[in-house]
Amino acid sequence: MQSTGFFNATDWQQWVMIGIACILLYLAIVKKFEPLLLLPIAFGMLLTNLPIAEMYHTELFAGGHVDWANFQNSAGLLDYLYLGVKLGIYPPLIFLGVGAMTDFGPLIANPKSLLLGAAAQLGIFIALILALLIGFAPNVAASIGIIGGADGPTAIYVTSKLAPEYLGPIAVAAYTYMALVPVIQPPIMKLCTTKKERSIKMEQLRHVSKREKIIFPIAVTIFVSLLVPSATPLVGMLMLGNLLRESGVCDRLSNTAQNELMNIVTIFLGVSVGATTNGSVFLSATTVGIIVLGVIAFSGGTLGGVLLGKLMCKLTGGKVNPLIGSAGVSAVPMAARVSQKVGQAENPSNFLLMHAMGPNVAGVIGSAVAAGVLLSLFG
Repeated sequence: MQSTGFFNATDWQQWVMIGIACILLYLAIVKKFEPLLLLPIAFGMLLTNLPIAEMYHTELFAGGHVDWANFQNSAGLLDYLYLGVKLGIYPPLIFLGVGAMTDFGPLIANPKSLLLGAAAQLGIFIALILALLIGFAPNVAASIGIIGGADGPTAIYVTSKLAPEYLGPIAVAAYTYMALVPVIQPPIMKLCTTKKERSIKMEQLRHVSKREKIIFPIAVTIFVSLLVPSATPLVGMLMLGNLLRESGVCDRLSNTAQNELMNIVTIFLGVSVGATTNGSVFLSATTVGIIVLGVIAFSGGTLGGVLLGKLMCKLTGGKVNPLIGSAGVSAVPMAARVSQKVGQAENPSNFLLMHAMGPNVAGVIGSAVAAGVLLSLFG
């Protein structure tokens, strides 16, 4: 009897975390909030908080370092899986899969949309500054700010490097807000634009040649890696995946990156992140602050993209619909679909999806570059 979890379940925080895990499972399964990652995260949260299950040991990763001396003797299953996060392996592999699934054609056809993707990173730096003013340490503030990029793997990558003790709350906040893109973005978009601006129809994008699509990932890798070396793991793997797709000579590798590899790494990443949700850290005022600053970061990113979209609309004489700026956050392709939906609600003949995909995929690159900048400054 004394060896059972029922007998040893004396920590109230464990039971609260198990309850939160069940709520997140409900949101993933019933409400379909980013289920591909929220479900593994929630189940990892459940496993790590089960009394005496010994699946994950926080002490093995204390101080930001792996206690290799005691690892072999005391590590549980989730400790081994978490090494993929700790060593920075899983997020770049996710980016490999994302690159293999992404068509950068709309961005290449309209290079100006790269500016919209950059403007949508505004939320990262707004949240960073606010977190510093509130009193968060610079490394934690940077990890909170990256939520504004609306890119879960990037948030995990930066946090695992800068503030691993807050990986659970930041990852849960990042993926929750990604799932709430259709709820958070439309009010901001409508508040910042007029009905006339939302009704603007944009010209059809030009055709992008295969040669351009092949040169693009190579050129971006070289330029970004020279500009921000810390962003190379994310941007490099993103562009490798895209080159596998566009080259036309690596279909097997491209398909593997898009499907088998992506699915396996998603499971490992989600469960590993869930394992870090220790009650003593998660159930605190700090977590509340992270959640509040996270929504500010996300809203700031949407605002930055829309405001630059309005400026581009004026400079081009009304040829750019400001709504596509909101897609500059890197929640692909959900943010682009929201731009399409809001625009079509004002003008049923309006089709903004492909135009919005330019800023959307630019946002993926932008969030990776922003991550590299933060790692350079605070790493």
